[in-house]
Amino acid sequence: MPERQRLPGLHTEGDEPVDDVTWRKSRRSNDQGGECVELAALTAGVGVRDSKDPGGPKLHLDPAAFRALLTDLKQQ
Repeated sequence: MPERQRLPGLHTEGDEPVDDVTWRKSRRSNDQGGECVELAALTAGVGVRDSKDPGGPKLHLDPAAFRALLTDLKQQ
C-alpha cells in the first residue's frame, strides 16, 4: 500500500474552533442517500464534515485546497 501523503492546505481539526460555526448542506440533500457532507465558512478557509457524524472528524481546507477539491469533483 502506498504511503499516505499530507495534502497542502488540508488540516484535520485545525486551530480554529468549529463548535460555534454554522454548518450547511446542500438543499438537494435528503435523508435517502446518506452520503452528504456539510460545509462551514471558517476564518482561514472551509470546514468539511460528514453529515451523519457531526461530532466526528472535520477537515479544514484553505481556500486554494477547497477550490481544487471542487474542481476535481466537478470533473468526475
